[in-house]
Amino acid sequence: MASNPSYKERKVITIGVVSELTGLTERQIRYYEERKLIFPERSAKGNRKYSFMDVEQLIEIANKREEGVQTYEIRQEMLKDKRKDEKKHRRELLRGEINARFGIQKE
Repeated sequence: MASNPSYKERKVITIGVVSELTGLTERQIRYYEERKLIFPERSAKGNRKYSFMDVEQLIEIANKREEGVQTYEIRQEMLKDKRKDEKKHRRELLRGEINARFGIQKE
């Protein structure tokens, strides 16, 4: 059974509100989507919907861009972080399976 996403993960914020929250223009936000740095969902009418986590990510992207970091470099860093997180998650799952198999209790 899938758990409900936290309020920070729910994609409910419109691009106009995201623009106000981040100080980015709607065009900048769409550009970051084109560069595969942000992944909004679409409503039934095709409107972009963002989460609070997306807003936080956009602020980080904007800060890095102000420092002169290129979007390609930001994307590479995001992919590296994602792989690291996936690896950590797999390790935790494996540890849990081993502990369950051998009856090891967590202290």
